[in-house]
Amino acid sequence: MLLLLLGIILLHVAGLVLLFVSTIVSVWTTGETGTSDLWTNCTTATGGYHCNPATSGEWIQAVQAVMILSIIFSCLSLFLFFCQLFTLQKGGRFFLTGTFQILASLFVMSGAIIYTVMSPQWVPGTDSFGYSYILAWVAFPLALISGLIYVILRKRE
Repeated sequence: MLLLLLGIILLHVAGLVLLFVSTIVSVWTTGETGTSDLWTNCTTATGGYHCNPATSGEWIQAVQAVMILSIIFSCLSLFLFFCQLFTLQKGGRFFLTGTFQILASLFVMSGAIIYTVMSPQWVPGTDSFGYSYILAWVAFPLALISGLIYVILRKRE
């Protein structure tokens, strides 16, 4: 049972780290002349490295919001798991923890979908998606799987 709990916690923490990295690091799209992410657009044109804030519309603010919400819900889920681990009765399920983690996965999926659909208007056609974007998509199934495991998991003594 201890190994199962350790594995679930490691899965959750791995998903949380991916969420943090994908939200903070500025490589959602990358090209020969620069990178862009949820917060800035950086270019290497005219002999220097210039960064401008990402203020191109409501859709980027929606992506920012749902990515931050996914981090908040995943952190709350981990906190709730530890609280429920010590307060839940024997045989009880971790429904609240699982619900928060599944919501976190749905938020990150929504953010990645919005970015996928709307970025061609904002990013040059020669640029490609960067590793932060890919990490967001990898964080989605990790968060979803850990949320489903929480829902299925029963507390034992």
